[in-house]
Amino acid sequence: MTHVLILGAGQAGAALAARLRSLGHDGPITLVGDEDAPPYQRPPLSKKYLLGEMTRENLFLRPERFYTEQGITLRRGRRAIAIDRDRHRVDLDGEWLNYDHLVLTTGTRARLLPAAAGGDLAQVHALRGLADIDRLAPELRPGRRVLIVGGGYIGLEAAAVCRRQGLDVILIEAAPRILQRVAGEETAAFFRDLHRGHGVEILEGTGLTALHPGAPVRAELSDGSHREIDFVILGIGVLANDELASDAGLACDGGIVVDAQGRTSDPRIWAAGDCTRLPCHGRMIRLECVQNAIDQAETVAANILGAEQDYHPKPWFWSDQHDIKLQIAGLSDGHDSVITRPGATGQSHWYFASDRLIAVDAMNDPRAYMIGKRLIEADRSPLPDQLRDPGFDLKTLL
Repeated sequence: MTHVLILGAGQAGAALAARLRSLGHDGPITLVGDEDAPPYQRPPLSKKYLLGEMTRENLFLRPERFYTEQGITLRRGRRAIAIDRDRHRVDLDGEWLNYDHLVLTTGTRARLLPAAAGGDLAQVHALRGLADIDRLAPELRPGRRVLIVGGGYIGLEAAAVCRRQGLDVILIEAAPRILQRVAGEETAAFFRDLHRGHGVEILEGTGLTALHPGAPVRAELSDGSHREIDFVILGIGVLANDELASDAGLACDGGIVVDAQGRTSDPRIWAAGDCTRLPCHGRMIRLECVQNAIDQAETVAANILGAEQDYHPKPWFWSDQHDIKLQIAGLSDGHDSVITRPGATGQSHWYFASDRLIAVDAMNDPRAYMIGKRLIEADRSPLPDQLRDPGFDLKTLL
């Protein structure tokens, strides 16, 4: 019987295992994860779970009994250290598992500070897994001072949570502005004003030079200033966990390179989720979002069973900061114009490349998000003058 071995028990790995069973695969499925917990959702970790508003069990993607009932062997707390492609087997640190199809859903890990810059201090926290959040939670006490390094979504969400808990927050971003890599200037300006209005001190174009141990920790910034803080939260991006694939000789480029069906350079090995570099609109990209992890994984499951389906990414994202829900459809990089449109309770930014709508950022404006998402997925573009007219009914575009 065909054995499917899945390395990485996150959102993509769990979705793939479940879809294999629902599509009728009756052979063995083994799902291997390096954490002790069963597969769980990550987005609530740094928000509801950190705030104590969600229990550990509620994070789990499925009840633990699901894997037993579905005949999925869940191997927790195990790490693969090598792939033997010739013999079609994987080394789980001394235990060899054979496979007919191998799927890499190894995800990403937080980018860390080098030890020479103080990255090994006990007061430095990354935000990636359950253990990270459990270690951070006791730090969040009113009146304490936190330095957040990185002005992307993770850093900004952490800033909102810390302010809600009554902490003094300094956020630094080495790039010229926050959200430099993931959003346009208009969205960055909106969230800069939002956070400053909630008491967050934001320093753009300012990096961290070094952390000096002590109580308090002394942070040396690139502008020559120093700050005394109680602890540090890192939000400086993630790295694809592609070392296992690279060591096995698979094509990698800041992620595991896959084709439109999810195959790696080895026809017996597939990959899905945040660890992959996949084709999207004529270029190779990495997509770090829950929906991509699920959709790509489910496509791979179908293809393992012979479907020969191409995966067509439909990027969408969200972020909760203070009292604002940001919803994003599409990818705004490469835009040459943007239109800001007021909504009933928020606003939206519509990004164009030439005359083609490529992305929408909606802040507390779910209607604009929903309509923009449907237009982008249908490759339809409204006229700019329609969007500029605040009285124009967006629903007529559908």
